[in-house]
Amino acid sequence: MAAHTSSPNGLVPVHVAVYDPAPMEEEPDPQAVDYAPKLVAASAKYAGISWTKHGAEPRWLDTDTGTCAAAINPSFSGRGADEFDRFLSGADLRGEPGLIIATMGTADDDDDRGWSVFGRPGGRVDFRHFSGAIVGERLLAEAEVSLAPGLNATDRDLGLRLLNRPANAPWWAMTLQASALEGRRGTTVREPEGELVPILVDSLGKPVVARWTSGDGQQIWYVIPDGVDWNQVVEWLVQRALPEHVPAALRRVRSRHHADPALETPAETQARSSLEELERRYLEDKARLEGELKRARQEAEPMRSGLLYGSAKELEDAVAAVLRAAGFAVTELDEELGGTLSADLLAVLNGSTCLVEVKAAAKNAGEKLISQLHRHLEKWPQLRPGQPVTCAALIVNHQHSLDPADRTAEVYQRRVVDALPFPVIASGDLLRWWRTQDWPAVQAAVLGQTHSEGDRDASPAGGRETPAVGRRRWPWGKGGTA
Repeated sequence: MAAHTSSPNGLVPVHVAVYDPAPMEEEPDPQAVDYAPKLVAASAKYAGISWTKHGAEPRWLDTDTGTCAAAINPSFSGRGADEFDRFLSGADLRGEPGLIIATMGTADDDDDRGWSVFGRPGGRVDFRHFSGAIVGERLLAEAEVSLAPGLNATDRDLGLRLLNRPANAPWWAMTLQASALEGRRGTTVREPEGELVPILVDSLGKPVVARWTSGDGQQIWYVIPDGVDWNQVVEWLVQRALPEHVPAALRRVRSRHHADPALETPAETQARSSLEELERRYLEDKARLEGELKRARQEAEPMRSGLLYGSAKELEDAVAAVLRAAGFAVTELDEELGGTLSADLLAVLNGSTCLVEVKAAAKNAGEKLISQLHRHLEKWPQLRPGQPVTCAALIVNHQHSLDPADRTAEVYQRRVVDALPFPVIASGDLLRWWRTQDWPAVQAAVLGQTHSEGDRDASPAGGRETPAVGRRRWPWGKGGTA
């Protein structure tokens, strides 16, 4: 192994059990052709870390690790085993715990059978010199995770950072399990040692990020999911974890992140405390706002998808939801009457009863859609002789194969619409009014009423005004006006 002397350069040495990613990107070792793809993939995860910026110095494979303050994804056998043993021996000699960060699972392998730096399939973390293991079960997509209660400041900071991972990033529910050793006399089961403290938990309370500490306190493992932002993790390691668990490591290298509270002035203490509180509030607020954004998008997406790209039942459900939000009492006629005997919806508001036909057209809407609503209006008195309709509306998701920005503003040309006894409404307009909760615009459009000047002012910026179709006399049923 190459010698590596320690000097107070301000950078904390950290063992990473892969080869330096920089030279590996240039040309793999010809002596390790069989392993080259795996080695490159393992090293690539750490290629973008700004080590010096965060106050750390990586010690890769084939580099001495005896003076390292922490280890990332160490190896127990084969490549990296000697480096890990020297790291643990050095920590023990100094009377310090071995601080280790290990990743659970393999983010880019859906089957979780991919190669990992542990030499095992993903989903398992074993300990050196201690029995037991942490086994992970990959959660389904979009799993909900949250902070565990009662965390100290260091663990809470890590949890908040990892809560900010992308929504599609994977999580593994962790369980501390016993070790089973096969021998000539059968299987020996050894109960797991140490304590597993949850940091982030899933909806069932199982840890997805955790800290494991050996019974003698000589090893401290932080187990995090694969697929993290390593700049965030290394920054946390130097600024939070090492001051908490191995503060002497920062003193030895004269790290700029080392601050002995006993030597601070009152001004330093106050400024540091305020900065820590500011960072804590920022991470909490960011996690909260990202959660609110996620929930808002989950609520809006079905409406957005249905009104802009939907057809048949998906489109009908979205239109019905908008009408109900605008105050209409909506009946889904296909379910009530069976089949397609009538239009899709019956919308009632303030004494007005409106028959609503909902259609979709991948390209330009044909005038056949208009004739279908005409037929439904003519047939309605036979279906419901005691409930005459006073108005009707045709709602069309037209040109839905195109991007919304490329669609025409109106479903039909104005000369076609002006000759109709009912309004024709683009479903995109419904979406626009739904987004801004402009319920008067929805009511006026469906009932065929002129949108007043005050209502126009409430229309969304950049949106089209509600069609001023005026009041129409309806030629069916018992008459009546809208």
